[in-house]
Amino acid sequence: MNGFLPVTKEEMTSRGWETADFVYVSGDAYVDHPSFGASIITRVLENAGFKVAFLSQPDWRKNDDFMRFGKPRLGFLVTSGNIDSMVAHYTVAKKKRTTDSYSPGGKIGLRPDRAVIVYCNKIREIYGDIPIIIGGLEASLRRFAHYDYWDNKIRRSILFDSQADILSFGMGERSMVEIAKRLDAGEDVSTIHDVRGTCYSVDVRETPYIGVECPSFDNVCNSKKEYAVSCRIQQDEQDFFRGKVIKQRHGSRMLVQNQPAMPLSQEELDAVYELPFMRTYHPMYEKDGGVPGIEEVRFSITHNRGCFGACNFCSLAFHQGRYITTRSKESIVKEAKLLTTLPDFKGYIHDIGGPTANFRQPSCLGQEQRGLCKGKKCLAPKPCPNLVSNHEEYLDILRTVRSLPKIKKVFIRSGIRYDYLLEDKDETFFRELVANHVSGQLKVAPEHCSAAVLDKMGKPHIEAYIRFSKKYFEFSKSENKEQYLVPYLMSSHPGCTLKDAIELATFLKKNGIRPEQVQDFYPTPGTVSTCMFYTGLDPYTMQEVYAAKEPHDKALQRALLQYYDPKFGDLVREALRKAGRSDLIGYSAGCLARPSAKQNNVAKRSDGNYGRQKAKKRR
Repeated sequence: MNGFLPVTKEEMTSRGWETADFVYVSGDAYVDHPSFGASIITRVLENAGFKVAFLSQPDWRKNDDFMRFGKPRLGFLVTSGNIDSMVAHYTVAKKKRTTDSYSPGGKIGLRPDRAVIVYCNKIREIYGDIPIIIGGLEASLRRFAHYDYWDNKIRRSILFDSQADILSFGMGERSMVEIAKRLDAGEDVSTIHDVRGTCYSVDVRETPYIGVECPSFDNVCNSKKEYAVSCRIQQDEQDFFRGKVIKQRHGSRMLVQNQPAMPLSQEELDAVYELPFMRTYHPMYEKDGGVPGIEEVRFSITHNRGCFGACNFCSLAFHQGRYITTRSKESIVKEAKLLTTLPDFKGYIHDIGGPTANFRQPSCLGQEQRGLCKGKKCLAPKPCPNLVSNHEEYLDILRTVRSLPKIKKVFIRSGIRYDYLLEDKDETFFRELVANHVSGQLKVAPEHCSAAVLDKMGKPHIEAYIRFSKKYFEFSKSENKEQYLVPYLMSSHPGCTLKDAIELATFLKKNGIRPEQVQDFYPTPGTVSTCMFYTGLDPYTMQEVYAAKEPHDKALQRALLQYYDPKFGDLVREALRKAGRSDLIGYSAGCLARPSAKQNNVAKRSDGNYGRQKAKKRR
């Protein structure tokens, strides 16, 4: 059925429904676009024959919104939205944000902190034991006992604090349809314990014998070493092929995570993206100026899922997984043609990408037989010898789409893994990327230059970026294009000392790079880097890791990356003196900061006294 899902009781009854099968509760405004997880799940359920009503950003301080559609026949589905509600509300400095891209008009405060927990507890208060299934990024990354940066403590699995029945993690199309069908068949939600891609809880006496158990909630609260052990187990088993059931005790209850869901086949993924999305926000938001979050993706196409890059600070590997699944060329071209028919289309497709734009295949041939390697990375610190880098299919898709009528340009704005690109012996894609798919500047993510820090990030060493940048500018020159590289850089990542930050600053100055924005490391739930930040341990080596935690220590590192800005002068000078690098304060070409005005005045007074003393001796 075309059109938006019902958002009011009147819209529901106008469809001839006495009740909805599910009420989908989201902390985001309602945007029916395939870049929004809520839209995908609700459309998939609708396609499977279920009646879904959409409740966006309900007022959690009252009961009225949660009773808008009455009691759903099968249950409530709850998510905080596209991102964790705490990240949506707070900066890395724990200050309130002034805007929310996923709310109408960018207005802040339309969802609560810890939205999944708040919404679910309100539903329990009103409806008692009705089935509640939680999903989305907030639920997925908080599925085990986890360090919470905002509380600065370990919190229980969100399954317990929300009082939900089932937690769906990762990409939930398969698991949600299976759960829905079993509830529809009359199965009690408390017995649905075998769906891949879900977590549930049981009395510890009913703990399944299969799988692996990680340290309990009490143990990870009392021991940072145990937390690190727990983190490694959880990360290592997130593979649909070889991953095991994981258990974690929380008091008298046992949290059980089933194996990750099987990835969708190409045909299934194509079918998902061909569902009848409205591809915009609900018209009820027009009065507010729309929903800002749609602008970046309105004319973008997702062609893949998963990321075998698996950077330690990124949640993708823990959420979507490392295995790559892709849509067919035919499906992508069909969507591109659809975009050209939209009223606001100006001829520009902003992206054909995904978590990593240039991944179109598994990283090696062995993954179909054994899954991805446990405890290893495909690209860092060096590319695996078994890596297969090939851009032929992706390039063919780009060529076809950019040749379609009404399309002036196809850009690539999602991340390019330049280290993977360099492994492709055929430079045709690289040359055409530069010639046809860069909008004046290409954003890439070297993140740092220190090998020690990059190892903790799970990123390639800086030599790969240097090789890439040289070729990029060489190809740009051959195309007579003045194009730029915009490097994403991160300060204060675990493992980064003041000495490392100075090394990065000197690298930036030497290479003429002046970053306008610098991202401070943000310890979000479910990542290896957050584990290192909290425990001070690398979960894969158990070696100690330094982490800057005090705001002033972070400010010193961040200032060094923008050493050229006079407003950071005092911080840069303080950082250099603190690190024993006062030699970088001065006027020579390699210096990062000039002496302060006070230092200059002292020097002048000293020079004057010296001159007077010499004159006195002559007399």
